[in-house]
Amino acid sequence: MKILAVIPARYASTRFPGKPLANICGKSMVQRVYEQVLTTGWDRVIVATDDRRIAGHVKDFGGQAMMTGTHHTNGTSRCLEVVESLETNGEYFDVVINVQGDEPLIQQEQLLQVAALFEEPETDIATLIHPLHNTKELFAPHTVKVVTATDKTALYFSRQAIPFFRDVEPENWITKTTYYKHIGIYGYRSEVLKNIVSLPPGKLETAENLEQLRWLEYGYRIKAESTDYEGIGIDTPEDLEKLINKICNNPSG
Repeated sequence: MKILAVIPARYASTRFPGKPLANICGKSMVQRVYEQVLTTGWDRVIVATDDRRIAGHVKDFGGQAMMTGTHHTNGTSRCLEVVESLETNGEYFDVVINVQGDEPLIQQEQLLQVAALFEEPETDIATLIHPLHNTKELFAPHTVKVVTATDKTALYFSRQAIPFFRDVEPENWITKTTYYKHIGIYGYRSEVLKNIVSLPPGKLETAENLEQLRWLEYGYRIKAESTDYEGIGIDTPEDLEKLINKICNNPSG
C-alpha cells in the first residue's frame, strides 16, 4: 500500500495569522508536524500551502512543500490538488492521509492507526476518535462528537451530545456510556478522495457545518479507530502559549 501524507498549511487565519510558522521550543509548528509524520516511513510527505513564506520555510528545513490554490475551503480539496499534481508527473498513491498542521504533538501511533484501517477493503475513509470524559466538553459545540457501529464504522458526527439519554439529567449522561470526540485526521483512498471533493454539500453538512457528514450522506464508509492520545490543537496564540508552557518550560516534558 503506497501512502501519501499531506499537511495542509495556510498562513491566513482570522484567529492566528501565520500559525504554521509559530515557534515552539526552537522549531516551527509545521516542522514539528512534518517530522512526526516522517517517522511513519510513508512514501511521501508534502506540506500543501498557498503561501510562499511557508513553502520556503519548509524547504529550508529540508522538507517538501507544494504551492496550491487560494480557493480551497478545506484541507480535503487541498489534498486532492496535491494528488492530481503528482499524478500528472506519474506518481500514484493508494491512500492519502490528511494530517492537520496545527497538531504538533501528533503521535506516530495515531498516524499508523489511521493507515492500518485501510487494510480492510471496505474502508473508504478513516479517522480517529478519543473517549470524552468532560461534561463541559460534551456539550460544547466546537467539540465534535461521534457515534459508531460495532464494526467501528461511523454512524453520525454532531456538535450536539450524542447519544441523547431520555429521562436522565444531562449532567449525568457522561456516566451512562462512553462518549467519543472526533480527532481531525483523515485518510482516504485516492479514488474516494477524488469523488468526495466533487460532491455537492448535503443537508446534514449544511446543518452542522461538518464536511464528514456529506460523505456519510452520500453513502461512504468512514472507519473510526479509538486513540489513547487526545492531542493538542492550536487555534489561537493563547493555545500556543499554553503548549509552550507545557513542553518547553517544563523539564519533565
